[in-house]
Amino acid sequence: MQVYPNRFESEIAGSLKPCYMLFGDEPHQKLSMLQSVRRHAREQGFDERTVLVADKDFSWSQLIEATQTLSLFSTAQIIELELPTGKPGTEGSKVLQDIAPTLGQDVLLVIHGPKIGKDVQRAKWFKVLDDIGVFSLAYPLEGKHLDTWLNQTLKAFSLSADADVIQLIAEFTEGNMLAAYQEIEKLALVYQGQHVDRHQVEAIIVDQSRFNVFQLVDVMLSGDQQRCVKMLYRLESEGIEPTIVLWALAREWQLLWKLKQMLNRHETIQWQRHGIWRNRQAGYQAALSRLSMTSLAALRDQLRDADIAFKQNQVVRPYVKLCHLTLLFMGMPATLSLGV
Repeated sequence: MQVYPNRFESEIAGSLKPCYMLFGDEPHQKLSMLQSVRRHAREQGFDERTVLVADKDFSWSQLIEATQTLSLFSTAQIIELELPTGKPGTEGSKVLQDIAPTLGQDVLLVIHGPKIGKDVQRAKWFKVLDDIGVFSLAYPLEGKHLDTWLNQTLKAFSLSADADVIQLIAEFTEGNMLAAYQEIEKLALVYQGQHVDRHQVEAIIVDQSRFNVFQLVDVMLSGDQQRCVKMLYRLESEGIEPTIVLWALAREWQLLWKLKQMLNRHETIQWQRHGIWRNRQAGYQAALSRLSMTSLAALRDQLRDADIAFKQNQVVRPYVKLCHLTLLFMGMPATLSLGV
């Protein structure tokens, strides 16, 4: 029976199944499900745990022996079998089918591994175990699904946040659910029981060096070229990854583009709806005054090209390129090159 990761906890809260198969490339969800099985198994008397890895040196007789042997100190055990390739091979397939009827009261089998395809799910060993157990596939969440998960995780830590704050956490952790979970854990240490805003999140989920990236953005928006260049030099000397700075620049471009479109339609900007509080409004107003739609479009192309070049390690001096990009935000013509 297949159960999605977001429903796994409620599924396992009842009686334990003889077998659980947990696969996928998203580590946080898979680890959470594995820990949930361990916790519930301990609560129900499975005090002994055997860990096996079916690598090239593995003998399937080890699994057979584990299912048939109980220690003097425990009457029930959980066996965790990792399949590094997601497939047990011919011998392993036969062994898994043979031991399936022996699983249950005294032996709980947990199989886990990377993402698997339909070919594995159609295999006989998989179907035999699926008939008596639970299968779940952990995959990276995106868009609304990720937002929902972040909301649920915040609530689990007695926190709440608006949609723009949820988006900030999602963007900053770049879809890394484990990193997002850890950042929310840190938020809960300081703001448990509170409704957190953007400033609180920015102050907590980033370390001091990354917080300087947000400071850099404010200086850039204000148009202070000399201070902006000095701040970039400091970030480089501290070893901050250039991609972090590029992410911040791309985020600001998206917001400026949206605001500029609103101004061109003669709409009144509701600053707080965009997460722009009073102390930052002057910087955005200055940037919107000096940047036309044409210059913003050219800046978009520059950011796109930089993103591709950074990912392909084609930029010899990335912070020089970042300096060029920040100067474009401050009104420098896009045709002027810094020789990067």
